[in-house]
Amino acid sequence: MTGRRSYLAGLLGQGIGPSLSPELHEREAARQGLRYTYKTVELAGSRLDRDALAGLLAHAVELGFDGLNVTHPVKQVMAAVVDELAPEAAAIGAVNTVLVDDGCTRGHNTDVTGFAAAVRAGLADAAVDDVLLLGAGGAGTAVAHALAGMGLQRLRVVDTDPERAQRLAASVRGHRGDIEVVTGTLADLPRLVAAASGLVNATPMGMAAHPGSPVDPQLLRPDLWVADIVYRPLLTDLVRHARSRGCRVLTGAGMAINQAADSFELITGRAADRSAMTRDFEELVADEVDEIAR
Repeated sequence: MTGRRSYLAGLLGQGIGPSLSPELHEREAARQGLRYTYKTVELAGSRLDRDALAGLLAHAVELGFDGLNVTHPVKQVMAAVVDELAPEAAAIGAVNTVLVDDGCTRGHNTDVTGFAAAVRAGLADAAVDDVLLLGAGGAGTAVAHALAGMGLQRLRVVDTDPERAQRLAASVRGHRGDIEVVTGTLADLPRLVAAASGLVNATPMGMAAHPGSPVDPQLLRPDLWVADIVYRPLLTDLVRHARSRGCRVLTGAGMAINQAADSFELITGRAADRSAMTRDFEELVADEVDEIAR
């Protein structure tokens, strides 16, 4: 266990105002008797390219940040900016956590472990053999790698950028060559949803800043499980529609809590109390949790 008592961390991304990461990190730190400050940095549209992020990261190092979380839409760009990548981040080509150690930046990815833990807890006996993945960005690639470690046989990927979908397909095949990866377009959704056993939304659609559902609710059927990695709001349009259609549903809560705990452990070197962090999360979204229970 590290002997340090004070930490400075932050979150970079767009539409991060509703993020619960500051509260989750700071509450866990307080339980452990740490002084822990967590700042959010909303990125302007003109600050998303590699050069801008490199400059921002250099300033963070100079200001004494110990770690940064990275979210939409710069997880993949940041992977090319940090000094080095942990093996899991290198395999995915995206980072969601950056550690700063003696001026050196190292990129990690806790989205993979966070999503896998959420599926194991919330969809323990669900078939993950044939899954439709919406979104091939950094989060989508992490979800794909998580599923690849859970028995996935066929992955159907839809993204508005065909090249990005192809990059994800290549990444998954490089991780596990026996997985069949099929890419499609929005026009293919009716056919792809009908063939899949599960559906995961890894696009920003559903976030407070990007309202709406990424798929027509009429395509959902009771034997299809549906997972959304968006957690603000917890009850996205997709989650609401899926519940009303009788689908098994996994909200973004589990992934959010577990990736936050993993990031906290990377930054501090201390074990996080995941049960306590879950209680924190539920308290912070109490109104939405009550609605889910109803």
